[in-house]
Amino acid sequence: MRLSRTGLLACLFALTTAWSAVPTPESHFGHRMGEDRKLISWDKVVSYFQALEKSSNRILVRELGKSTMGRPFIAAWISSPETLRQLDRYQQIQKRLADPRQTTEAQAAKLITEGKMVVMITCSIHSTEVGSTHTAVEFAHRILTEESTRNKAILENVIFILVPSLNPDGVDIVRNWYSKTLGTPFEGTSPPELYQKYVGHDNNRDWYIFSQVETRLTVEKLHNVWHPQIVYDVHQQGATASRIFIPPWMDPIEPNIDPLLAQMCNFIGLGMATDLTAAGKKGIAVNASYDFWTPGRHYQAYHGGIRILSESASAKLATPVNIKPEQISETAPGYNPRQRSWNHLEPWGGGEWRLRDIVDYQLLAWESCLFQAAVRREDMLRNFYIIGQRAVGRTTPSAFVIPFAQQDPGSARKLLDTLAYGLVEVDKGPDAYLIRMQQPYSSYAKALLEKQEYPDLRQYPGGPPKRPYDVTAHTLPLLMGVDVRPTIAYAGPWARAAELRFPSKPLAAGDSDTWKQVNRIWAGGASVWRDPATGDFAAKAGPGLVEKKRPRIGLYRSHIPVMDEGWTRWILEQFGFRYTSLQNADIIGGKLNERYDVIVFPDQSPSTIHNGYRPGVMPAEFTGGLGDAGAQALVEFARVGGTLVFLNDSTDYATGHLGVPLRNVVSGVPSRDFYCPGSLLNVTLDTKHPLTRGLPAGIAIWSEGSAAWEIPEGSSARSIARYPGSGVLASGWLLGERYVAGHSALVDAPMGRGRMVLFGMRPQYRAQSYQAMKLLFNAFVL
Repeated sequence: MRLSRTGLLACLFALTTAWSAVPTPESHFGHRMGEDRKLISWDKVVSYFQALEKSSNRILVRELGKSTMGRPFIAAWISSPETLRQLDRYQQIQKRLADPRQTTEAQAAKLITEGKMVVMITCSIHSTEVGSTHTAVEFAHRILTEESTRNKAILENVIFILVPSLNPDGVDIVRNWYSKTLGTPFEGTSPPELYQKYVGHDNNRDWYIFSQVETRLTVEKLHNVWHPQIVYDVHQQGATASRIFIPPWMDPIEPNIDPLLAQMCNFIGLGMATDLTAAGKKGIAVNASYDFWTPGRHYQAYHGGIRILSESASAKLATPVNIKPEQISETAPGYNPRQRSWNHLEPWGGGEWRLRDIVDYQLLAWESCLFQAAVRREDMLRNFYIIGQRAVGRTTPSAFVIPFAQQDPGSARKLLDTLAYGLVEVDKGPDAYLIRMQQPYSSYAKALLEKQEYPDLRQYPGGPPKRPYDVTAHTLPLLMGVDVRPTIAYAGPWARAAELRFPSKPLAAGDSDTWKQVNRIWAGGASVWRDPATGDFAAKAGPGLVEKKRPRIGLYRSHIPVMDEGWTRWILEQFGFRYTSLQNADIIGGKLNERYDVIVFPDQSPSTIHNGYRPGVMPAEFTGGLGDAGAQALVEFARVGGTLVFLNDSTDYATGHLGVPLRNVVSGVPSRDFYCPGSLLNVTLDTKHPLTRGLPAGIAIWSEGSAAWEIPEGSSARSIARYPGSGVLASGWLLGERYVAGHSALVDAPMGRGRMVLFGMRPQYRAQSYQAMKLLFNAFVL
């Protein structure tokens, strides 16, 4: 059908009117995105995306649930109107391509010609990295209104899922602090609280334990439903190195990531770098700083999709910075930010750097990623299917077996629940569960169930180690104390498990769930008794049982935000422990024994505990630490019967400020000789001590820059966990085993009528170390 000139003009007028009806960011927020000293609130972001949906047929916006603190958690689907009308159809195509067992190659070939690339871009999981939420607002407006060739290709070939923030609470926490300090000497500082209520910056390490609400919403309602071929997570980094990092990643690449997937990361990342360079942007680094190792950051890479990361240089939130040439770093992992190299071809020479610069770089990077997905749609859909074929064809091992008989039934259930949440299929037999490797997400299961052998990477031969970007181990059976066995043969009968449960004994000391039950009894006002020999609990008195009162727990919370404090809070709440957050003034005021039985110090440096923020760094009400008065109050608390518990780095506070006479044998040892950047290490427990009730004689603990102690002769301190003489490493990377062999990782140090318990480990590490967690819980009821 041909339109007359009048009809054509009428259509053009209608289209122009529709575009003009789409609100601009400036009209909604009152300023351009990325404007100096302007941050946006979450309610305005949500209302803007809702306004976009009302004014354009190219976008759908849905609330997926509520954030930790009750804010709407939203996502937007952007594509052509025809595609959006058929989202259910394209979702089914994704599902079929994701599982080659259900789709023949002939069927897949047809689906590939019909399907769309699904690309998900996620923003501001780290809320001081403010740029990407601003970019999300402007990019959404551009793609809905600008009729460029690239936009047309994207809308026609891609289903673009945009998550304007993975941490809505943090958007407001940071904005509110910035507004409060704007125009003061503290403008551009980070807030004196975690910007995610419980885990702060570690919300980017939650992608296999799924502890936080935001993680679960994203995985359950986006990743696992839409199976995106690309997930692009947008971050910021420090101000004095490259202007932006984009993959290829540095070594090491985790061995369960499919090589084809890694190669696609390489070409998409290099394509983005090319487009940024073509636009005249400098300071682009690739194959630098960030590795491709832990599934705690790379969920989609174990589910058939590419995980792209960009890290833009930061300003001081929305306040510009001026970087002098001499302030630019001379060294960074994998490149020199001052020099030209193959992976950093045009260094940025310094100057003013603004939030708007971050937005400009990100706008180009986003468009490049989406456009490449559009033009290589069929190739990438075919590769997505091939990666699934390779996963279901895995033969070594054939499966993992998890026997019903477990030391810790609650922890074993948690392990299987975690795998199942990540779409791993679990079968059930007469006396065990089975996880076959012939399934689409076997890479994910295998990565979490096997031991890691992190390569010995050095800065130069014989030199210091290359620091991993995060940690080196993620073996859930060791972290959780679960018996898991690889196998090459598994006789039936097996059937898909309808529920995941393990036989358990009520209130058994070895069962993690026991602590939840005990806390429920206490919360109901009833009493609890414990067998001092076995550690088992009972709900009524009996021969030889000792009554245990509900512990009054204080958890130290300094003005300097500490992620481990947040993780500890989260764990205490999940298990039902009653606690109070203690700040400096609460401790310095003394009379602690009237209110608390136990005081816990999270993994935190001794200087931040003793000194806190220096005057002039933050407003006066947030400066200072415990000082000498606080130390004296803590010593007195222990002397009259209290228990002080120190986790990992805070143990140095106990030895340096509270008089615990232990020598850390790895203190001051150069990293080329001793290095443990986040690994699982074997220890032997003193099973006669009440701290070890419910635990076997040998376990693996989480060590991350942790102390190992020599106890002086004649000391009343007692070693509760000791490293073996050899074979210390259980999973990950350890240099210099000889330095810790035979030394202590957990010490009970009496002081007066009380004690100090020093954990040279993180016993509640990122809500994963369920086995060692029982050591911490036992410390509450000594």
